[in-house]
Amino acid sequence: MNFLERFWRAPASAVEPEPVQRQEPLLEAEPTRPLASASGGPQFTSLNDPALLEYMRGNLGSGLASPGAQSMRNMAILRCVTLISNAIGMLPLNLMVNGPAKEIASDHAAHGLLKRRPNTWQTPIEFKSVVQMHALLGGNGYARVIWSGSRPIALAPLDSRTVTPSLTDEYRMVYDVRRSDGGVVTLQARDVLHLRDVSLDGVNGLSRIKLASEAIDLAQQAERAASRTFRTGVMASGAIEVPTALSDTAYGRMKDSLNGDYAGVENINKWMLLEEGAKASKWASSALDAQHIENRKHQIEEIARAFGVPRPLMMMDDTSWGSGVEQLAIFFVQYTLAPWFIAWEQALARVLLADDEIESHQFKFNERALLRGTLKDQADFFAKALGAGGQAPWLTQNEVREVSDMPRSNDPVADQLRNPMTQSKNEPEKTE
Repeated sequence: MNFLERFWRAPASAVEPEPVQRQEPLLEAEPTRPLASASGGPQFTSLNDPALLEYMRGNLGSGLASPGAQSMRNMAILRCVTLISNAIGMLPLNLMVNGPAKEIASDHAAHGLLKRRPNTWQTPIEFKSVVQMHALLGGNGYARVIWSGSRPIALAPLDSRTVTPSLTDEYRMVYDVRRSDGGVVTLQARDVLHLRDVSLDGVNGLSRIKLASEAIDLAQQAERAASRTFRTGVMASGAIEVPTALSDTAYGRMKDSLNGDYAGVENINKWMLLEEGAKASKWASSALDAQHIENRKHQIEEIARAFGVPRPLMMMDDTSWGSGVEQLAIFFVQYTLAPWFIAWEQALARVLLADDEIESHQFKFNERALLRGTLKDQADFFAKALGAGGQAPWLTQNEVREVSDMPRSNDPVADQLRNPMTQSKNEPEKTE
């Protein structure tokens, strides 16, 4: 019996070396713990077995197995990760044919995977959100491309903990993927969609959770301190002072009155009746309390800064947003989401487009859904686009209807650049 089996079978007191003079072995005298192999579990050869460390990492956690998932218990991280992942997941991603027509390559197999069904168990928003979330938390998001000949038929997300990317001496990317049965399969670059975060070597993406670990640890400690304060701290708002000791009758009446007549939100702002010279003294918030609140706000800003999310989108701003909401949306799209748009578009083109399609096709996110202003702003923009104000129109009526998710008009003039307010149907279009 090796040391590891003895460790799992024996109680903690039996791990120490046994005296030589002991006649009966402790393992036979006390109840034993069943071996993992007896229930079909993993078997390890020694404490140096790499599988032991992986087993402990995977089984001693709290059930959150994805990379960085433990950190999502912090509400600021949860907000940042879900905000970016959901935005990437919900936005339309089209495969476009380059050229003046700007047509969608709806007959291409890759377009159908990203628009309708990437695999048999996920919708497009679920697939994109999961891969994006892995990239935000662990620095790398992976998906395996399933091919039927030269045609991609499915995209299956991979657990980034099971993937090891490497660059060969011939400068070719390969990915070692550990299967659920413990085996390892090596995939070529065309078989793996790899979404990297910031990287120093161009092979592995760096985890923002690890890069901001000190700020995140401080934020989590602040949360734990607040939790301990509400669980075990003194939360009384003040004290009732009396010049002399209260009688048992007066003390009982006062205690019952405080608990029954003045406790709870329904009794807020009620006046209290005190007796025997009692005086109420309200406690003001201490500077330490204010400093604790300010520290928690600062840590939320630090986490938001690590993910590039504007402060008001963290639901923590104390001021009114007013007309700044539109500018916030533009800031979020341009400086937070735009780099991820490019990363997705180029990563998809690398694996899903053939060499002769790279120049003729491109993947393109449609971020217009996030940049739409109020109805009044849209009306002003469309009026100018159609030629209001005496300027040359640059959108047709059908193009405006398409942007507004409205059906196309069958009117022939709806596809002409004309101002519908100043030019009649029968008036011929002016040409240069």
